[in-house]
Amino acid sequence: MGDRVIVGVDGSAAALDAVDLAAREAQLRRASLHLVHAFGRSSAHLRRDASPWSRSHYGLEPLVHGALARAEERAHVTAPDIEVTRAVVVAHARDAMEIESRRAALAVVGDQDLSGLAGLLGSTAVHLAAHGHCPLLMVRGRPRPVGPVLLAVDGSRAGEAAVGFAFAEAALRQAPLVALHVWNSWSERAYEGPSDPLTAVVTDVDHVREAEQHMLRDTVAPWQEVFPQAAVERRLVRARIRPALIDASRQAQLVVAGARGRGGFTGSLLGSVSQALLRHADCPVAVVRGKE
Repeated sequence: MGDRVIVGVDGSAAALDAVDLAAREAQLRRASLHLVHAFGRSSAHLRRDASPWSRSHYGLEPLVHGALARAEERAHVTAPDIEVTRAVVVAHARDAMEIESRRAALAVVGDQDLSGLAGLLGSTAVHLAAHGHCPLLMVRGRPRPVGPVLLAVDGSRAGEAAVGFAFAEAALRQAPLVALHVWNSWSERAYEGPSDPLTAVVTDVDHVREAEQHMLRDTVAPWQEVFPQAAVERRLVRARIRPALIDASRQAQLVVAGARGRGGFTGSLLGSVSQALLRHADCPVAVVRGKE
């Protein structure tokens, strides 16, 4: 990873919001900000006779002096002292951002995900969360949120990187950390006996709750040793996982989740929890890719 923050720019209002967030993140990290404007389409979706981009919509000179200039000005208004660089790339946005992420500490995209489709989770965020070389941060929810850093704990090996990232973010922001683990009667640890998990009925709820509590403690404890100054609240909630995390995001300034956790479908790019947060959280969402 590098020491710069990258952000996708396409001239839209959503992209300018992403520039604001990225500029603040760069300032927080004492890093540079790199603006990336990609124009073109993925070759996988082109007809054989199709042009890779529409010349009627993308002229190089107005692009450089238009969208990128406005984005750079916006960045300097938000964080006057940061260094800002630009890149114009003939490629699909997700491919360009993936390549740029190889030399970045953080990749930022707007809540329209460079797709122009408000309310839809486009391909760039999904692709970066699954294949990027640095954590992904997506604009979501209310402007300039305050509150703790919220960590979605699932106890998976793939989620370990998200735990470390959340602790580091809480330290950067000098904010408390809420490590939230949501469980229910379908939790994996409910099926550690001989029963078939497809037909099992959880009868010893107290046993399952205790196992979930131990998992939460064991997940957080090593990082509390690394960040002894961190104010950490371990929160165990019995509820539906995705609605509980979305509800908790309303009191957070940032929510952090792993790209893939327990119970993900084989072959899926993102777990259902991270997808739900990217769509519905009420604060920015960081998705951190870990080891499978």
